[in-house]
Amino acid sequence: MPPGEVHGALGSSARGLSPDAAGERRERYGANELPRAARAGPGRQALAQLTDLFAVVLLLASAITFLAYWLSEPRDAGRLQLAVAILCVVALNAVIGFTQEYSAERTAESLQAMVPHTCRVLRDGRRQEVPARDLVPGDVVALEAGDAVPADCRLVEAHELSVNNAALTGESDPVRRDSAAMAVPGPLTDARNCLFMGTDVVAGAGKAVVFATGAATEFGRIYRLTASASRQRTPLQLQVAAMARRVAGTALAIGALLFAVRLPGDDTVEAFVFALGVMVALVPEGLPATLSVSLAIGVRRMARRNALVKRLLAVEALGSTTVILTDKTGTLTQAEMTVTRVWADGAVHPVSGVGYAPEGEVTDPAPRVRELLRVAALCCDARLVPPGGDGGRDGPGNGGGPGGHHGNWRVLGDTTEGALLVAAAKAGIDPHTEEAASPRVAEHPFDPGRKLMSTVHRAPGGGFLVHAKGAPQELLARCTHIDRDGGARPLTEESRAAVVAVNDGLAAQGLRVLAVAVRRAEGPGGDRDTAESGLTLLGLTGMLDPPRAEVSEAVDACRRAGIRIVMATGDHPLTAEAVARRVGIVRGREPLVVTGKRLDTLDDAALDELMAGGPELLLCRVSPEHKTRAVTALRRRGEVVAVTGDGANDAPALKHADIGVAMGASGTDVAREAAVMVLLDDSFASIATAVRLGRSVYQNIRRFLVYVFSSNIGELGPIVAATFTGFPLVPISAVQILAIDLGSDVLPALALGAEPPESDVMDRPPRARRERLFSMAVMRRILFLGGIQALGVTAVFFWHIHASGIPFAEFTEDHPVYREAVTMVQAGIVLSQFFVGLAVRTDRQSLLRAGLFSNPWLLWAGGIGIALMACISYVPVLQEVFNTAPLAAADWAVLTGLGALPLAADELRKAWLRRRRPESGERAAPGGGRTDRGGRTDRGGRTDGGGPAVHEPADGGPGPARIPGRDEDR
Repeated sequence: MPPGEVHGALGSSARGLSPDAAGERRERYGANELPRAARAGPGRQALAQLTDLFAVVLLLASAITFLAYWLSEPRDAGRLQLAVAILCVVALNAVIGFTQEYSAERTAESLQAMVPHTCRVLRDGRRQEVPARDLVPGDVVALEAGDAVPADCRLVEAHELSVNNAALTGESDPVRRDSAAMAVPGPLTDARNCLFMGTDVVAGAGKAVVFATGAATEFGRIYRLTASASRQRTPLQLQVAAMARRVAGTALAIGALLFAVRLPGDDTVEAFVFALGVMVALVPEGLPATLSVSLAIGVRRMARRNALVKRLLAVEALGSTTVILTDKTGTLTQAEMTVTRVWADGAVHPVSGVGYAPEGEVTDPAPRVRELLRVAALCCDARLVPPGGDGGRDGPGNGGGPGGHHGNWRVLGDTTEGALLVAAAKAGIDPHTEEAASPRVAEHPFDPGRKLMSTVHRAPGGGFLVHAKGAPQELLARCTHIDRDGGARPLTEESRAAVVAVNDGLAAQGLRVLAVAVRRAEGPGGDRDTAESGLTLLGLTGMLDPPRAEVSEAVDACRRAGIRIVMATGDHPLTAEAVARRVGIVRGREPLVVTGKRLDTLDDAALDELMAGGPELLLCRVSPEHKTRAVTALRRRGEVVAVTGDGANDAPALKHADIGVAMGASGTDVAREAAVMVLLDDSFASIATAVRLGRSVYQNIRRFLVYVFSSNIGELGPIVAATFTGFPLVPISAVQILAIDLGSDVLPALALGAEPPESDVMDRPPRARRERLFSMAVMRRILFLGGIQALGVTAVFFWHIHASGIPFAEFTEDHPVYREAVTMVQAGIVLSQFFVGLAVRTDRQSLLRAGLFSNPWLLWAGGIGIALMACISYVPVLQEVFNTAPLAAADWAVLTGLGALPLAADELRKAWLRRRRPESGERAAPGGGRTDRGGRTDRGGRTDGGGPAVHEPADGGPGPARIPGRDEDR
């Protein structure tokens, strides 16, 4: 409808709402903010720790043990101690797990919203500043360059108003907005007379009437789309759950079998207590706590590198990532336009420097180059604000539009004009001085149809000059002369073709090209057609949104690690390919470029086939739905997908991914809420660091799994041996097993979780999604080390029993020889685990080469476990609890020698492996794909080996040209 009818339709007026009306609507519509995602409260989170399968098994065992104590006559205090000890184990695990999860999530909530905190509105005709959360439908909002749009609004006044919709649509180019009535056949975001929450005003000023707030906005629509997606379980979650089921089932089965074997010769309760000891020996009681703390160590390490992880298990998921689906604007690039080329007087002049800080120079700034940049700077409405300048209000979203900050320099207004001002400053031109010498007397604002802007200035020597800038093809059509060899020369067909060739060359490099022209005028008046005709072309400028400096190195690291990188952006294919080449995502002659229009024509099967193509794939002009479909297709192929993004349009894909990575500084509320990891510095390089740490976490998890389960085998061995030799008592009690698992195993396992990444961790391919946590190699090592321990402690036990010369039938729980024997079994397991902890620090490398003292925490943890065992052996109170006896020095010497056997045997195994296979495992494919994909052909005939690619034309036009000289540009 016409602007004059908007106020009435929304129950407002040109003077805005009254305070009373605003208050009433605030009650009706609620706060202008996005609803927080539903999150389990502390009580539910704590309860979830008790539903872990290991916890359920232990709780059941405790209940049955307590029941046995209650029903038996006389009642055995040892059974009550066992029931209480098991409950303490479950409680300790729950406290550790809850503390780590709760603290990690609450730390993430410290990130602030992108939506501005305050906005300017008209209330009863008076302009005032109110909290953005108090905005209501019908409010009249005053907007100007540098403001963030606080809600969805309909423009009623617009003065050269342009907005940046990158946060909503993914496109970084400013978009013109006006207040005229129009039909909108497509999405509401196509309406040129509407502004949307979370976008930025980059030029001009205007007034708008709010028609939607909070969840009713376009941001809210995407938020609801995001909230409807279920959170994906990480590979480690799936594997730990499967492992827990197998271990619990195995423990129950073996316990039941041994119960049946012993039942004929024992009392039922005694047989059950024996079987319970077997179950406790097999269940890794400390594993949940150890897993949580190890992941928390990874979280803290990542936080120190500006990567905030909201969920612990996401740490490991990063380490198993096989594909990164990355956004372009704000993730790979700085969201800052920068002039890199100036063509004037027949030559191209490179411009150094990045961003809005006027640091750099124009190569060979000849007089004609300076004149071009001077004219371009005068034909701008933007302003360059130095550090500490007062160009706009502070606060989120009010930093001058999408340009952001570079060394605290800001641009208020159009980013393209800001780039021209910076380039002029690099050539030694002071815009303020030039404006004083050539004041503007008239202007013809930018017209989207003409794609031009022109201003009229008073010339220093008298008369008037028209300065014009715009799209080369449009401006060139209005030029009759060209500035060449120190003067204006007629623009011949030959020279016109030369200009077109230069323009095409710059555009082929992904640069946005603007032409600059000038003409003398009789006066400041006259119509636009007259002012913008008969122009003299001064030259061309080429600018780009520069990649972040650290991205190339990070991309190289990901390629070496066998991780495929797919760019998904709302920008034009030419721009996307140029950026992808500069950062190293694209290295082949022609990548596979697919637009959103093409994706709309593909069903799921065809999309799966497309995603199975070569490693160099660019998705351009894509919507949130397109990104989500791409993520789903990749996950159907078995990929572990990480998605990066900063805008609300990225949020659905972030949540559907295995690991969503949002930008912390420039990201939106919706994106940060959907992601499980937030990059506090917005740096893609932090992803490579996080992948490295994530892989290290998985290696460390496997290390302490070998450590813990080999101990369980050492505990189970003598129990099984006692069963089949007819010994009436257990060689090690359930309470002693709990003391080992929590007192002697947990701290060394945690120390193993703090092992730093190995030097070649990023030179290995990603782990296959179907690869089990308990691989055959892990199982073999557990059986190897655990078997040696079991043999050693079993031999010690029966050697001590037989050396006494007392028949089996005469042994009771209080017999001194029996108590000494079970003490030796417990001490033998503790000592052997100390040496196993040293052995599992490396897979193939000798411990001596890695450094015996390079992980002092492990030595301290092992020492604490041995000291605790000494206390159990010698302290009378603990002797009564654990039914132990003091050991002689000779006993400790024998146990130390037997305990060192696993370390010696493992060193021999590693030496044999190094001699048999000098090279370390499978390597990453040089093209960025994994080696198991080599040579696979995609649907267009492309091979991963570098053959020709089928290049999809963008929007029906020719595909992006090949860009030579990438290495030189970099």
